[in-house]
Amino acid sequence: MSMSAEARTVIEECVKRSHQGTISFGEVVGKLMQVGVETYLADYRRCENIYYLPSGETYAVKFTSPEMSVAEAFNADDVSEAVRGAQSGAVKYPEFMQRTMAAGCVGYFVWIAGRHVQYFGRRGEVHIERFPTSA
Repeated sequence: MSMSAEARTVIEECVKRSHQGTISFGEVVGKLMQVGVETYLADYRRCENIYYLPSGETYAVKFTSPEMSVAEAFNADDVSEAVRGAQSGAVKYPEFMQRTMAAGCVGYFVWIAGRHVQYFGRRGEVHIERFPTSA
């Protein structure tokens, strides 16, 4: 069984619009949920996102990374600050990538069903951010 063309199109559009800074994280999660994505991995070092469906199907999409290296030291406070900026709408995804890379983040897993994101550093450090709860 292969991933539907609709799901691939939605995923590719989410990646494109994220990197253009024209879609929010909440909108991305909503669109991915609609096509059945349960988890995705953003890997800054490979410049690739991998999307996972409950069926075991995966789909990888390459992206262009900022012209910078990931910092050696992981700073969870700086990652959290970047997340807060993105949640408020003040930080769009291109800046979010730069800020989290500067904070030593090499990538992150978005657990849509689990409603949290795990950000990780070079030495296995992990910082967890829960999705905001609706009021």
